Amino acid sequence: MKTYRSMVLVSNDPQSMVQGAKEVFETLQAEVKKYNLEDEVSITMASDIGRMDISPVVVVYPEAVVYGPIKKEDVPYLVEEHLYKGRIAADLQAPKKALSGPIAWLTAREGSLPAEQRIVLERAGLIDPESIDDYIIHDGYQALGKVLSELKPEEVIAVIKESGLRGRGGAGFPTGMKWSFVAGTKGDKKYVVCNADESEPGTFKDRLILEGDPHSIIEAMIIASYAVGADEGYIYVRGEYELAQSRLKTAIQQAKEYGMLGENIFGSGHSFELHVHAGAGAYICGEETALLESIEGKRGEPRPRPPYPTTNGLWDKPTLINNVETLANIPAIIRHGASWFKSFGTPSSPGTKVYTILGNVNQTGLIEVAMGITLREVVSIYGKGMQDGATFKLAQTGGSSGSIIPASLQDTPMDYDSYAKAGVSLGSGALLICNEQTCVVDLAKVLLQFFRFESCGKCNPCRIGNIRALQTLERISQGLGTEQDVDTLQSISKNLYEMSNCGLGQTAGAPLRDILTHFRAEVDAHIKLKVCPAGVCEMSGQPILYQ
Repeated sequence: MKTYRSMVLVSNDPQSMVQGAKEVFETLQAEVKKYNLEDEVSITMASDIGRMDISPVVVVYPEAVVYGPIKKEDVPYLVEEHLYKGRIAADLQAPKKALSGPIAWLTAREGSLPAEQRIVLERAGLIDPESIDDYIIHDGYQALGKVLSELKPEEVIAVIKESGLRGRGGAGFPTGMKWSFVAGTKGDKKYVVCNADESEPGTFKDRLILEGDPHSIIEAMIIASYAVGADEGYIYVRGEYELAQSRLKTAIQQAKEYGMLGENIFGSGHSFELHVHAGAGAYICGEETALLESIEGKRGEPRPRPPYPTTNGLWDKPTLINNVETLANIPAIIRHGASWFKSFGTPSSPGTKVYTILGNVNQTGLIEVAMGITLREVVSIYGKGMQDGATFKLAQTGGSSGSIIPASLQDTPMDYDSYAKAGVSLGSGALLICNEQTCVVDLAKVLLQFFRFESCGKCNPCRIGNIRALQTLERISQGLGTEQDVDTLQSISKNLYEMSNCGLGQTAGAPLRDILTHFRAEVDAHIKLKVCPAGVCEMSGQPILYQ
């Protein structure tokens, strides 16, 4: 997606539309075109951003200036003053006393632009991914050269710690701390593993990184190996990602020919060998210990922890495991420094995040933005609003193992700590945007069906709990639910979280927890009124045979 210097939001709630918001929007487009600013200014209509007494509302980033009420005839002056001359049109600004609710939130963004900031994806689509020369021309392997010639292993780890980089696989664990654990573990053999088994439904960000910039992952893994004292590594790639596997193998061969991989890299005395390992389509192998079992040729099942992979990993040796997006940040951090990286995002979650946008929005796709953006901004700016002017109801983050985020939390900054305080999780980066025609019971059924099918079956809470939860949801969706079923779902959710053997089993209960926390009235409507408010469930009152 293109990066703009200014972004303009125009309210399109029913009151705004009555007051001429469409005419304001069309005139804005015409005036911006008159000044040849189409490549510099993005204009989007966004629902529910203004108060009725100042509608239509026009908000201009990065200044976060709120104008309103705006009429069609006000637009030429607004564009000339603000977007062309760079001066705030003070006489069109909304009164400060009118800035409450969502409007107050928008003004809190003053000075920031919710535009794309590409760190992980800076080369994707710009270079030939099968050319190491192209990668080198675009600053490739500079970070590796700096590390091997100027920094000690402990200094590399110190830079990553200072940057505040947190794991982008979903858990958000501090990357530098994990590196220090492996570095501090004694052993004659250590490994570095890249988790590229991207199996969450709706998530494809890692695939685009691997296909578009494979050398960035190789460079990052060599840097990591130097920092922790490893001499061998594996990239565990989802089996269906054939193009990614092919390009990684090509990149590895090229890196060997250029002396970036193998014995005595750059004459530094550090050696590192790297292999590509294809997965076999098991969702459970996205869990790091099951992934290790799979590399060793065993059935992909999670190991009990402790011990953790940092001390007893691949073939019982200290092992560093990071996911694709986490590693893709490493070369840029080394090149530009920790302070540069911390200039993006929020204090507790620095840097950027790659998101895939799916669902009931006008534009789907992939974006990379600074941590701390909100769902309202994602939907309004990058999703270009809800399809057919529908109302935003919820978003599911991070694929099946993420959280169901209600509209009431759409202004919560999307970073690890803010979401944790709100009782939800950010997940791996898939955003499924849903309108009011989505039934939360039906959505939970789909998710639990997935977990039931993908459970490795090693532990009882996951193997049995997912089936029982699905059966309960089926009854509720058929109009056969009882109030006791709510207690059952709460109990299953709690047991999944507290007693499952691995993280995937623990997150299986998240959909149950979220629908009962944020959408209890809708669940109760299915049970007490025998009605599906979204009109999705067939309330036949007849049981179905579960297979």
